[in-house]
Amino acid sequence: MPMLAKTWMAKTEQTDDLRDWFVVDGEGQIVGRLATQIATVLMGKHKATYTPHIDCGGAVVVVNVEKVAFTGGEMVHPEVPYYSTKMAKKSYDSYSGFPGGRRVRSAVNVWQTAPERILSEAVRRMLPKSKLGRQMLKKLKLFVGPEHTHQAQQPVDFPAYLMPKRSRKLS
Repeated sequence: MPMLAKTWMAKTEQTDDLRDWFVVDGEGQIVGRLATQIATVLMGKHKATYTPHIDCGGAVVVVNVEKVAFTGGEMVHPEVPYYSTKMAKKSYDSYSGFPGGRRVRSAVNVWQTAPERILSEAVRRMLPKSKLGRQMLKKLKLFVGPEHTHQAQQPVDFPAYLMPKRSRKLS
């Protein structure tokens, strides 16, 4: 009778050694395409040691988060650099928990008040909806501008095979 190999599953104690820090420049990147790759790294699906019930992913630092773009036809806006038809249509809902407490904000309004929220919401919706997903989202660090405060972790550039293939050039 042949001996079958058992599937290896990571333990919580083993994952601390496997944490990697990545830095990615968000300038000109499409929001959804970048968010899928970031969510993949946060969950650890890019590794052979991926385990669904353990947080085995790395941390991601995103700089220039205010310069991410939506797809769609280009439009002119006095403040938003990558304004498009999809950004004009996009809206973000929030709920206060009270009856009639729904607030709808346009993507332009969100971009003007908190530009990091656009990418944060996109990534959050791609992670598991549980305690584990909330723990994974804490490893996402978003920064407006080209500088970040995580040089001590020695983040490496996002691997080329994980970068989205399409991005938008500022015209």
